[in-house]
Amino acid sequence: MGLVTGTCLAETGHNVICVDNNESKIEKLRKGEITIFEPGLEVYFHRNTKEGRLHFTTSLKEAVDKTDIIFLALPTPAGEDGSADLRHILEVSEELGKLIKSYKIIVDKSTVPVGTAEKVKQTIAGNCKAEFDVVSNPEFLREGVACEDFMKPDRIVIGTSSERAEKIMEELYSPFVRQGNPILFMDELSAEMTKYAANSYLAMRISFMNEIANLCERVGADVEMVRKGIGSDNRIGKRFLFPGIGYGGSCFPKDVKALAYTASAFNYDFKILKSVMQVNQLQREVFVDKLKNYFKGHLAGKKIALWGIAFKPNTDDIREAPALYVIDELLKNNCSVVAYDPEAIENAKRIYSNNKSISFANSMYDCLPEADALVIVTEWNIFRTPEFDKIKLLMKAPVIFDGRNLFEPASVRSKGFEYFPVGR
Repeated sequence: MGLVTGTCLAETGHNVICVDNNESKIEKLRKGEITIFEPGLEVYFHRNTKEGRLHFTTSLKEAVDKTDIIFLALPTPAGEDGSADLRHILEVSEELGKLIKSYKIIVDKSTVPVGTAEKVKQTIAGNCKAEFDVVSNPEFLREGVACEDFMKPDRIVIGTSSERAEKIMEELYSPFVRQGNPILFMDELSAEMTKYAANSYLAMRISFMNEIANLCERVGADVEMVRKGIGSDNRIGKRFLFPGIGYGGSCFPKDVKALAYTASAFNYDFKILKSVMQVNQLQREVFVDKLKNYFKGHLAGKKIALWGIAFKPNTDDIREAPALYVIDELLKNNCSVVAYDPEAIENAKRIYSNNKSISFANSMYDCLPEADALVIVTEWNIFRTPEFDKIKLLMKAPVIFDGRNLFEPASVRSKGFEYFPVGR
């Protein structure tokens, strides 16, 4: 989020300094090596570094001295109880208080609990005599299309009680809303709540459709038909209605837990959110149970080919990825797993480096020879139109467990496969 934000701001002519305490990462970025996979980022990155608008440093002082607006794009990992860890944000805020000598705007870009802007303000003020404002500006970037989302946002949410900061932030973001999409100004608390509410609502839609999918399997209905039927209602809309094996990534799991934690802290029993989390976990278990039932509980010694490790396509992010749960369960049941993903293999290797029961293939077909079943976990486009004859020839048995409903069941079954989608 930090690299995308900095690069896209540079694309509109601003001078941007990106700060990180990871010297290795900064050195790579200085050499022109992008440290994440994000479609579209490379073009903006190289153009703005070449034209001298995008810089990288490990010195917070250097960045503070040379800039007017300071974005905090820091991690806020979830604790065991769902609470957001603000350690990194407050540590940097304390340092900022010592460094700020003239008016600055401090922007909370990270997803933070309600009340964080005030905590940041108090922390900075404890060490600072200069004027400053703290603004809450939650990001709504989707991994895989983050650059597009930043350059053409549906809306920009800015929480501030300062007229001075409001005017500057409106000027900063005006190039991104020339087509008329709104910049929504509100108080800091409401801006912070907006981010959690948005992600939790979208997670709720996913869990709802997964429940519908499970019921469809029991009654004999087709969840794809149901999805189209309700998605065409303009009160509901088509997005986030795809059933599967649950949501993952760096946002939805963490943000749903954090909002539930906030509700609990204020003695509110947020029943829907609790159900959203329960259904999301259950959906992964239901998917693995399908394999167990198919093999009558005898998974030991089976070779399972797995397509997709990233939590969603067009990213290498495996944080909270459903694939990790599936892999772990297969390994616990003494299966051997051969996995493939277009971008996330290196990240997965770091997790499973000491496990000899899992290996990683160079292509989607390389993991198939002598496989007892193929499991599809991430809906990369390259998986949507495979050579079924080749798959059937390579596998020990033509069995597919599709956690993302990539294919038409009748078509796949007509090719001689046993096919197990979700809710169909």
